Amino acid sequence: VQLQASGGGLVQAGGSLRLSCAASGRTFSRDHMGWFRQAPEKERDFVAAIIRSGGQTYYADSVKGRFTISRDNAKNSMYLQMNSLKPEDTAVYYCAPLQNWGARVPLNEFNDWGQGTLVTVSS
Repeated sequence: VQLQASGGGLVQAGGSLRLSCAASGRTFSRDHMGWFRQAPEKERDFVAAIIRSGGQTYYADSVKGRFTISRDNAKNSMYLQMNSLKPEDTAVYYCAPLQNWGARVPLNEFNDWGQGTLVTVSS
């Protein structure tokens, strides 16, 4: 699978951004998908997940109520609407298939993280 995240940028605290993830080389609709993020000098963390059909989601507590994950299987794409952004949301954001539904880790064999997309939230 090849995944390309985009849509990051610089935004003031309280602002919004919409990230996109474009998939190729794999049947996207077969995968439960997730967003992950890595802040400077920190480990990569789980952000949000969406079931393969798009009908169920779950989130990290830190973003619950502010972020919304969605997907369009016809377009092999996934999205992350981020509202009420905080400086602590600053990170490089990545998309990846999940190990299984309910997991907060990526598929074991997934290792093509790409460059991700940088989100910087200024205070």
